[in-house]
Amino acid sequence: MSVETAAVAERPADRPPLLEQYRLMTLIRRFEDRATELFKQGVIFGTAHSCVGQEAIAAGAAGVMRDTDYLVGHHRSHGHLIAAGADLRKMMAEMFGKRTGYCRGLGGSMHIADLSLDILGCNGIVGAGIPHACGAALTAKLRGTGQAAVAFFGDGAAGQGAVHEGMNLAATWALPVVFICENNQFALSADWRAQRAVEDLADRASGYGMAGEIVDGNDLLAVEDAVADALAQAREGHGPTFLELKTFRRMQHSMRANLPDVRDPRLVEEWEAKDPLPRLARLLRDRGELDDDRVEAVLREVEHDVELAIELALADEDASAEELLPAVLGPQRRYPAPAAETERKLGFVAAVREALELELEADPSVILIGEDIGKVGGLFRATEGLYERYGAERIRDTPLTESGFVGCGIGAALTGLRPVVELQFSDFAGVAFDQIMNQAAKLRFMMGGAPSIPLVIRMVSGGGVRLGAQHSQSLEALFAHIPGLVVAMPSTPYDAKGLLSAAIRGDNPVIFLEQKLLFFGEPAPVPAERYGIELGVGRVAREGTDVTVVALGALVPHALRAARELEAEGVSVEVVDPRTLVPLDIALIAGSVAKTHRLVVAHEAVQFCGFGAEIAAHVAQHCFWDLDAPVVRVGAAAHPIPYQKDLEVATLPGPAEIVAAVQSLFLSG
Repeated sequence: MSVETAAVAERPADRPPLLEQYRLMTLIRRFEDRATELFKQGVIFGTAHSCVGQEAIAAGAAGVMRDTDYLVGHHRSHGHLIAAGADLRKMMAEMFGKRTGYCRGLGGSMHIADLSLDILGCNGIVGAGIPHACGAALTAKLRGTGQAAVAFFGDGAAGQGAVHEGMNLAATWALPVVFICENNQFALSADWRAQRAVEDLADRASGYGMAGEIVDGNDLLAVEDAVADALAQAREGHGPTFLELKTFRRMQHSMRANLPDVRDPRLVEEWEAKDPLPRLARLLRDRGELDDDRVEAVLREVEHDVELAIELALADEDASAEELLPAVLGPQRRYPAPAAETERKLGFVAAVREALELELEADPSVILIGEDIGKVGGLFRATEGLYERYGAERIRDTPLTESGFVGCGIGAALTGLRPVVELQFSDFAGVAFDQIMNQAAKLRFMMGGAPSIPLVIRMVSGGGVRLGAQHSQSLEALFAHIPGLVVAMPSTPYDAKGLLSAAIRGDNPVIFLEQKLLFFGEPAPVPAERYGIELGVGRVAREGTDVTVVALGALVPHALRAARELEAEGVSVEVVDPRTLVPLDIALIAGSVAKTHRLVVAHEAVQFCGFGAEIAAHVAQHCFWDLDAPVVRVGAAAHPIPYQKDLEVATLPGPAEIVAAVQSLFLSG
């Protein structure tokens, strides 16, 4: 009896029979072969990626995972999905662009997910799913469910920053996650020598402080054993494992196959001989469990299953344009007004802190994540005292790894938590921009509008405290331009508390911008109770009849001061505070313009392409006949914020600039 046969004879009872594994691998192979044929025929379009040659990894990992374990895939994950129990018809329907597909035709091959199977999605951005797996593992750890997360990625992804950041975070927090690198020898065309200085990626594991192992990815039994051991370590609280599974993709990078195949033919031939499917077949024949008749029977079965899926999916209805906008954001919640007015006053930061504290108290699924938010209490002290009350599990200090912990927040939000992630400055969003722009903003849409992503990303924004060009930007227009993000920008302590509470209780990703100059404002009345303010509903901060000033964030107090000065000149200014930029209360703005017939838009951000341009354009297009003068914008000049005090003051617009803008309307009229 060979060593391999002896190992099979002692096969654990909780693993699938090897003949079932053989059938599963054959099913994956046939699915991918037919998908390639359909792609060449133009039935599947865009792009798709075959996992032919890598089936043992998908089947082996799924064979030892629990049904409740989380799975995070990548762009080449059809095999992972099938092995985890995904429906073939829904997969084909998604690739055909049908509304019956897993993502209602909105995601395509690279983005299939099934949250009912704890498949958290696949990703067209290489390596981006690794932090999401960390977030799912964090959910499992905090809730004590015994679940683990399994994250698949390729050797090309191992060079991505999100992968490094996710692995470091997982090891630092001892998260129950297994990182499976399917090293198929090539990124799109580059072999390992073009990508890195070390051949074996598992050597990196010790640098993260986790276990690492190199495994023959074409040996189903070796895959099962390695993944089972890693999952056991994760469930026992020993943290993550990095498994490098050596394999080979037999096809080109994409089914499109429009690029030259630069792989050495001798290497391709060498790996053809190591194909995992005939390798398992030989083992089963040696054990007497497989013969030619059984092989033919398996082939007929999987052929039937795949062809039936294709037939049914092709007959399904195409994706509908009616579902596009509803898939972007979930409905906004409404909240009752606080019971009574109050004379109790709080400053802006204290109001933010109180909102956080009340939400932590009301909902155990709320957690805070960010740098220096624990014992320090945050750079601007917004989380002061929360660590002492709620502990390190819910007030989580992170490494300096913005992409990693923002992505972790996304994964946690997908799996039932309500994370509030703090970026110390909005300028730092650039470091995590893929996780914000391509993940938080798009996952709901790419999954057909199915999931809720209750994630809040708090950012301190704007200038005024001499921190220079990289700590002083106002980037609200950038975030507002990305479909799938709610953007809130409060200007008062009352609104800061109510809007933040609503953001945390809602089901959409929210960019919550806190402008620095507001931190130094006078305390204002804030009710002690827990209350919310509906996102997308603005307010009239001051009634007026002659001109409307729509001001954002820190410019609202400036606009109110300008209004008081202009009142002495006989000009009645109405100040409108949108409070949220997405959704934008355009009806409130239009109604004010219809009354005053003049509009000034003011924000601290650079005027060129600032959010004021969007407001001005909308009013010019839809309220043109209400205007008695051109719309005037107030914003910063188109250069970075300077460090020198006088220059910074000169850069940032204030009451004087708003007064001048209003006066110009009457001079022109």
